[in-house]
Amino acid sequence: MQHGKYRFIVGFLALPLLIYAIFVISPFVQAFQISTTEWSGLRGAAKSVGLGNYDKLLHSDEFWNALGHNVIMLVLVPIATLTLGLFFAFMLNVGGRARRGAVITGVRGASFYKFVYFFPQVISITIISVIWFNIYNPDPHDGMLNSLLGAVGLDSLQSSWLGERSIALACIMVVMVWANVGFYVVLFSAAMASIPREIYEASLLDGANRLHTFFRITLPLLWDTVQTGWVYMGIIAMDAFALVQIMSVNMGGPDGATDVVPLRLYQTAFRDSQFGYAAAMGVAMLVVTLLFAVLTMRFARRERIEF
Repeated sequence: MQHGKYRFIVGFLALPLLIYAIFVISPFVQAFQISTTEWSGLRGAAKSVGLGNYDKLLHSDEFWNALGHNVIMLVLVPIATLTLGLFFAFMLNVGGRARRGAVITGVRGASFYKFVYFFPQVISITIISVIWFNIYNPDPHDGMLNSLLGAVGLDSLQSSWLGERSIALACIMVVMVWANVGFYVVLFSAAMASIPREIYEASLLDGANRLHTFFRITLPLLWDTVQTGWVYMGIIAMDAFALVQIMSVNMGGPDGATDVVPLRLYQTAFRDSQFGYAAAMGVAMLVVTLLFAVLTMRFARRERIEF
């Protein structure tokens, strides 16, 4: 009977696992194999170079510059996105004024606000990039942001934005946060809705204010969701290809100020026809992403709280 059960389970899992191995695991293995070759990707046999591409990466200033920008995004973008997501979700669900017959309530029109916050999620990243590219347009009359600053008398704050080396990367990170925060508002709102209202009401009766309820009740009970969201946002921050390609000056400019590893990989493969070197960049991205995920799951781990 026991052996029959295992055969039944294996029979159901065999085909999905085979498909997963072919279309997910196999490309990773092939990428590592290609990274040990010198190959144009178009014609000619691939020439094995061992770990030569990785040695070239270690001594490439352009790669380290791009990776540094990815690391900055990896640190700042998840923090900003998850913090805003938690704040908005908390205010929408338990941040409203007390009403008759209810101690804990969200703000009025919470469903509408959730829809507004979530709206960027249904827009193509290409459209988002084009919209914000026009917002950051440096022209004081055609650029939406500069026009607004000029209209309210803040002409001194007008800038070339994406053309300014010191703030170009920050401008793109703002767009990343704006585009993703709505997803976490909805995600955290759904998680908060599962927390019994009696817990909040008991804490208020004990004299706790909104700040205390957030850090003593809401955040600990949502920690698993926050941890998962942190890993997911880290993966998004390690990408950023479409935003940088469309929004940046000369793809990664000015002067490499917004260059990221995915864009460097794309240019190396399809512009320079160095597919082996580009594959080595892809493997390096995989290692950094896995390292980030492992460290996040390791150091953010805490005892599970059930209710």
